[in-house]
Amino acid sequence: MKSTGRFNLFFKKFKRFLPLLQNLTERDIKLKYRRSILGIAWSVLNPLLMMLVITQVFGLLLKIKVENFPVYYIVGVAMWNFFSDATFMSLNSVIDSAPLIKKVYIPKYIFPLEKCMFALINFLFSLIAVVIVMLFQSVVPSWTIILFWVPILYCFVFAIGVSLILSALSVYFRDLLHLYSVVLTIWMYATPIIYPVSLVKGSTLVYNIIRCNPMYYYVEYFRSVVMYGIVPDLTWNLICVTFSVGFFILGVFVFNRAQRNFILYI
Repeated sequence: MKSTGRFNLFFKKFKRFLPLLQNLTERDIKLKYRRSILGIAWSVLNPLLMMLVITQVFGLLLKIKVENFPVYYIVGVAMWNFFSDATFMSLNSVIDSAPLIKKVYIPKYIFPLEKCMFALINFLFSLIAVVIVMLFQSVVPSWTIILFWVPILYCFVFAIGVSLILSALSVYFRDLLHLYSVVLTIWMYATPIIYPVSLVKGSTLVYNIIRCNPMYYYVEYFRSVVMYGIVPDLTWNLICVTFSVGFFILGVFVFNRAQRNFILYI
């Protein structure tokens, strides 16, 4: 009964601050594209231009043998960029909002959550680039493409959990911003975005590291339903759910414990 009452209280508070969440998201969108000639179109052009560069370097020069490599890359990097943007922007979300936090009461989790929402909107725009490349490469999607939202949902929940942890810790450890940029670079190369996972199966250590990487499962899930017409099995879904829900619960726990003394450090 107590847990039900707490959940209802949380939901009422969250509903009360939904307009603020929307306003903060709209503000970030306007700030990002302010004085930009291309505007939101840049969210489409940027992955397309990166795809052209990566295709030339890895697809032609290094001759990585992947069927429909441009589609393979852009589908994977779109999901990765969504996660990396959400978590990296969330790092300083509480610190940057210090003037507002000191003036009025606002649930502090709103700020990392807003960054994840902002990253999600940018990601949805970038999917236009995915569609363009698929059309250009004559990759005809199967009916499974209607499930594209499933890995996105998994990744979104996972990103919120990681963002809550990072935004809380960065209040106390300001150097985390620089450290996390290095971690993201290593993490990206530990995710099969540019190369197929079959390329590293000969190395047991590297393959096991990749299998412990949550983003590997989300990226491959996204490719499966968008490119290959395959619905991942129950085991794959359970792994995705475990990572997402596990990190979300951990993020809520860490953030709730850490936010008690935020006002002393921001």
